[in-house]
Amino acid sequence: MSIPDATLFVVATPLGNLDDLSPRAVQVLGAADALYAEDTRRSRVLLDHFGIGKRLESLHEHNERERSAEVLAALGRGERVAILTDAGTPAVSDPGTVVVARAAAAGFRVSPVPGPSALTAALSVAGFDAGADGMLFLGFVPARGRERGEAVARAVAHRGIVVLFEAPHRAAATLGELAALAPDRPACAGRELTKIHEEIRRGTLTELAAWADAGLKGELTLVLAGLGAEAPAKVEPTALDGMIERCLAAGLSARDTATAVAAISGEPRREIYARCQAIKT
Repeated sequence: MSIPDATLFVVATPLGNLDDLSPRAVQVLGAADALYAEDTRRSRVLLDHFGIGKRLESLHEHNERERSAEVLAALGRGERVAILTDAGTPAVSDPGTVVVARAAAAGFRVSPVPGPSALTAALSVAGFDAGADGMLFLGFVPARGRERGEAVARAVAHRGIVVLFEAPHRAAATLGELAALAPDRPACAGRELTKIHEEIRRGTLTELAAWADAGLKGELTLVLAGLGAEAPAKVEPTALDGMIERCLAAGLSARDTATAVAAISGEPRREIYARCQAIKT
């Protein structure tokens, strides 16, 4: 296989099972003049498994902008540069976006070496049809603040499939907030994908929230089923107030609660917001 010079290769690496690395990825990593990894210690294990003894430099969220200059200089010398993350595909909720954008803007070739991705792995086993509303990918939900509430509300408001990532110590809280908005929405959770303790759990958001409350190890990839093409069912006022109260209790702001509850119930957002204010007082 011919591997071009002066190219930035974006290399997908295994989520957990080292044998998922593609033969092409092995060739590219072996031929690269410079290798950049999110965590050099973890990537060293992968390279050693395939007999690739090359030096690794770090490229993570805290130094990516500075490292980009090194990458561009190497490309300018005609070198082949490969970037990889701890697991999955670089620049998909992982470092890589900045260096890819800068290399492309400078006119260098950027070539994907596709392979493992938690996003596509979870979608493939969820069994949900995106339908006409498509898929919304949110990546990692913000840990706190207004951005977190907005992300949770946006997830529930989208009528198509929704995919998000979550760290193990925040999984129960996130599932609880989602369940407060849409308790009966079907979902599929993938934990430790491709690893020894892989677990695929299906159920409503309420059921998955109860499962997560018992404690989880490993990152979670969550897929919410689409709501279908039918119009939202009419929600009785008492049920509507209960939904609003659960959202507010879960930590969502009145604005985010109004956005999500309006999407689920079909009621005007302005009216939902007014009910939020009344309930809060």
